[in-house]
Amino acid sequence: MLIETERLVLREITLDDKEAMFQLHSDLDVQRYTGEPIVESIEEMERVIQIRIDNYKKYGYGRWATFLKNEKQFIGWAGLAYLPEFNEIDLGYRFLPKYWGMGYATEASRAILTYGFEKFKLKRIIAIAMKENKASMRVMEKIGMKFEKFAPYEEGSINAAWYWCDKKCIAKI
Repeated sequence: MLIETERLVLREITLDDKEAMFQLHSDLDVQRYTGEPIVESIEEMERVIQIRIDNYKKYGYGRWATFLKNEKQFIGWAGLAYLPEFNEIDLGYRFLPKYWGMGYATEASRAILTYGFEKFKLKRIIAIAMKENKASMRVMEKIGMKFEKFAPYEEGSINAAWYWCDKKCIAKI
């Protein structure tokens, strides 16, 4: 366990999580606002998980499996990721639809910001969401992140909303 909140536990994703992660990444509603294709096989999911495992070793952080503390139920993932194409550290979260609207993204994100600034002494953390993903942008605002710009996430893509935060954000949490 890396992070514990009132209702959640976050830990590194392992290959043992492949079925739960596959369910998440193959859900059309979940993937709608990610800009990523649907994961189509367990083998493909295993490759994605291995990249996350490699990132833990390389950076010390990554996207973390997120569970309801009391039921030990997998609900999705949340965490940090280094984006080398921008030289930025990104806060991200993705949850199964039945757990949307319950405050889990906000709760996990607050804890992740605190963890990132205190444990890793990060100077800045960003978050990026498609402009249509109003719920995700509300989470970013609730946790004290500031709107920075509308800009493409990748070349040729539509503009996304970019938010940022520094250590002063966690003072407001």
